[in-house]
Amino acid sequence: MNNQEFITPPNHVNFLAKKLYGEGKMIDVSIAHAEKDGGGPIQNHTHPHNHLFIVTKGEAKIMLEDKIVVLKENQSFLVEGKIPHSCWNNIDEETTIVGISLMPQ
Repeated sequence: MNNQEFITPPNHVNFLAKKLYGEGKMIDVSIAHAEKDGGGPIQNHTHPHNHLFIVTKGEAKIMLEDKIVVLKENQSFLVEGKIPHSCWNNIDEETTIVGISLMPQ
């Protein structure tokens, strides 16, 4: 594990933590396992809620209207639902992504 940006909180032992996001009302939480070339939707989509994507294994590519964001293990990215987007595996091995749907701020 890359310990960069991880800290040991007060009163913890042999424990490293990293805050990935700290705001917003959750709608739901999902986990996805994307095989090589897996992801979706095939066409970028929009919706009223936002997505917080967290990669727990592998590497994901978030396709946005005008840019691509690559997330490595233990990284997160907030996608505004109104921006056309999709999420894809970016490596030749399985990638695991946690997706949290959030109400817009």
